[in-house]
Amino acid sequence: MENLQKFYIGGRWIDPVSDAVMPVLNPATEQRIGTVALGNGADVDKAVAAAKSAFDTYSQTGKAERLALLTRLREVTEDRLEDLAQAMRLEMGAPITMAREVQADAALGHLQGFIDALESLHTRNTLDNGDVMLREPIGVCGLITPWNWPMNQIALKVIPALATGCTCVLKPSEHTPVSAMIYAEMIHEAGYPAGVFNLVNGDGITVGSALSRHKDVQMMSFTGSTRAGIAVTHDAAETVKRVTLELGGKSPNLVFADCDLEDRVTASVQECMFNTGQSCDAPTRLLVERSCYDAVLEIARRAAEDIAVGDPAQEGDHIGPLFDRIQFDRVQAMIHVGLDEGATLLTGGPGKPEGCETGWFVKPTIFADVRNDMRIAQEEIFGPVLVIIPFEDEAEAIGLANDTPYGLAAYVQTGSTARAERVAPRLRAGAIHINGGGFNYGSPFGGYKQSGNGREGGLLGLEDYFETKTLHWPA
Repeated sequence: MENLQKFYIGGRWIDPVSDAVMPVLNPATEQRIGTVALGNGADVDKAVAAAKSAFDTYSQTGKAERLALLTRLREVTEDRLEDLAQAMRLEMGAPITMAREVQADAALGHLQGFIDALESLHTRNTLDNGDVMLREPIGVCGLITPWNWPMNQIALKVIPALATGCTCVLKPSEHTPVSAMIYAEMIHEAGYPAGVFNLVNGDGITVGSALSRHKDVQMMSFTGSTRAGIAVTHDAAETVKRVTLELGGKSPNLVFADCDLEDRVTASVQECMFNTGQSCDAPTRLLVERSCYDAVLEIARRAAEDIAVGDPAQEGDHIGPLFDRIQFDRVQAMIHVGLDEGATLLTGGPGKPEGCETGWFVKPTIFADVRNDMRIAQEEIFGPVLVIIPFEDEAEAIGLANDTPYGLAAYVQTGSTARAERVAPRLRAGAIHINGGGFNYGSPFGGYKQSGNGREGGLLGLEDYFETKTLHWPA
């Protein structure tokens, strides 16, 4: 924990220039677990200078050398999965079973996906016209990651930078710095050259903006709110650097009467509440065919009431708290908005679950009879809150699904393969999950509209870290 008050720059843990700090709290107990240093522009300058210097040599390494380093990182990751899981349990309240099986596993799964992609990638291709096309590392990359999936997003940004020959500066969420600190230790142990990876903690307004504006940073990759993504884009515009964004969502989940209602609706509720609803691609709008609407309400209510809320330190499939007081207050306010808008409270509601007086725990909540123009149907709540909206036919379902500023994911529950094939192409979202089909490591992830641009994961996840050059030889 002592490294929380230092930054990893140029291959060493060094004291910050800034003297600002903030407490790191366990959201289940509200107790301090550490203190993190918050950097400033001078700290960013140091990190970027280290990354720029390292780029001169690291960008010239061959694919075999970078694959060897990634393979070594995989060995280190396997050894420290439990450390990562326990860190995320403490800093963000992820229940330990889920923290091991999903949150920490992402560090390993995405790494293997990028290894597979790099092995198949050709950085030199001869075009049909005889010209040669080269892919070359873009340069120093600024990487900003969120608190809700700390290791998932770090892996999706840091690993492709390392894989392509780029160097980077990571600004993780200041609320979840422990897992990021461990990841920096892992990269050091794996043997990456000094300056290839650097870590500066801090807030978005200070460190995030300094990275985004920095003239020696060639690319910014950001995951977080749409509001903050817009700010990163504005800051980066002055130096015309590349920007990739993975932002918010209000994902529709279309339930047709011909699906297995008991199975598909129960699973849909569980997926909405997973990670305490703190996932940008969570299926938070359940669009239900009118002919099965009443049956779905009963199944959904039972499913939500069967979801246990409890201590993240305990093994099991329960959900934990929201990550901090600010998010708790925001979710509570949106639950009251739903009541004020006239939606029917099916289950849950304001306040904490029984027995969870300490910590930022929320009742799994479902609103029925929601209109798609209500705030609870249009705004990302980022908590265990599901809204249910009826539709009459397939055309209306598609219209409602697309009537959102977001487009990260969509879900379809149907017994008809033909319907799934017909509906999926009309949904304006980057990922369509059909009858419970899950995301697989190595597939591209990203959204349409205000859910961002660019793709993360696998082969497409490498592309944003390359520049393209063409060689033109005389005929």
